[in-house]
Amino acid sequence: MGNKLTRVLAEFVVQTPPGDIPQAAFERASKSIVDTVGCILAGSASEMTEPMEKYLADGFGAAPAGCVVAGTALRTSPERAALVNGSFGHALDFDDTLSMMPAHPSTVILPALFTSIDGRTTGHAVMDAYVVGLEVGAKLGLAIGNGHYRRGFHATGTLAIFSAIAALGRLRGLSVELVRHAYGIGASMASGVRCNFGTMTKPFHAGWAAHNAVLAVKLAGCGMSASIEAMEAEAGFFDAYGTEQSDMELCVASLGKPWTVMSPGLALKQYPCIYALHRPIDALRDLRRDLSLTAENVDFVECRVAPGVFRPLLSRLPTTGLEGKFSMDYVMAAGVLDGRFDLETFSDAAVSRPEIRALYPRMRKCEDPTCLGGDDQPLVRSAGTLGYITVKARRRDGAEHTVRVDKPRGSPEHELTWDDSRDKFLGCARHAGLDPEAAASLFAAWRSLDAAPCVAPLLDMLAKQ
Repeated sequence: MGNKLTRVLAEFVVQTPPGDIPQAAFERASKSIVDTVGCILAGSASEMTEPMEKYLADGFGAAPAGCVVAGTALRTSPERAALVNGSFGHALDFDDTLSMMPAHPSTVILPALFTSIDGRTTGHAVMDAYVVGLEVGAKLGLAIGNGHYRRGFHATGTLAIFSAIAALGRLRGLSVELVRHAYGIGASMASGVRCNFGTMTKPFHAGWAAHNAVLAVKLAGCGMSASIEAMEAEAGFFDAYGTEQSDMELCVASLGKPWTVMSPGLALKQYPCIYALHRPIDALRDLRRDLSLTAENVDFVECRVAPGVFRPLLSRLPTTGLEGKFSMDYVMAAGVLDGRFDLETFSDAAVSRPEIRALYPRMRKCEDPTCLGGDDQPLVRSAGTLGYITVKARRRDGAEHTVRVDKPRGSPEHELTWDDSRDKFLGCARHAGLDPEAAASLFAAWRSLDAAPCVAPLLDMLAKQ
């Protein structure tokens, strides 16, 4: 069956009966969707805002009757709206993550879906398409394996594009043949390399994947041909992007068994930085409280991780807020100095503080094979889920304590509550300049997406009034 993967994926998108998706999956999806909308709004007030707005204005043109660009008064073409909204959604590295890909799928899927919403699109239809799209990308990630990521690919760009194509195909009711052609076109557009972590190009990967998914579906609908065996063909996607460990049968056998949104589920981020830093942050927060740590009394802090966890942490001593999101040294120092990790923690001003730089010599980190624990599948784990981490802190008076973290807050095992989600959403909306009343109304509207008879008004609420 692996040699027919493209057809199997297309048939899954088109032919899966709506009743096959359990209602509990929609409740899980609702929380991820609300989370992503908040992140898109917050990203509209990030470093990405200026280049994206210049891009739209510099000869590309806005379209009064076009698609909403969240957090702005701009409207533009579907492809450009998907690009900008997707980039905004990942700009602060606050959006959800799916370790089995490993990628940030929602900020690719939703901006693509937003471009196909009209006056007849129901909230339930959007959620159905989202769940199906997420499933396709997740099981492709399972099949291609973590070797894809270790080679340098950013799966948000290379795999989530297929999630978005699947979601669009589902929402628009495309035929199996059209979806297969769209996959073929998308296979030649999938891109993103990890050397760009810590720069604005990382969130661009998400936007570019959403843009290309919209374009691939549009071109397929216009009659543009592509390989209809693009996944499994010789010199196809798995040949080019996979490794010797890739196994297409894993995808075929696991589609909807179980639904990814249910198990293993998405991690909704508690902190706006790369997921590999979330366990150390949890430990640091506990240590600061338990030892009453301060910049004055700390002797050292040492973080021990399983081999491979440092792979995406490209910044050692960062100079910008973006680089700080990928720096273990900065997170440890900020944990001692501040004890909090919010959007301001990862600003340029916060990262460049002299008090932070003064702490770096007392921050230590190392890889420790014992941190793999009993994990018998380390090669399929992401940096944020591999083994466990320990953080040890010692005060100058000799008091010390060690904290071990296996699963961080916000992971499927320690899921954010709806109250947590509301607090996060309101914080994101506040960052985007919304007043509390407007933010609360927006949260309530998207929280009730499944019951919405028409989604278009909810999109309009994302535009700056």
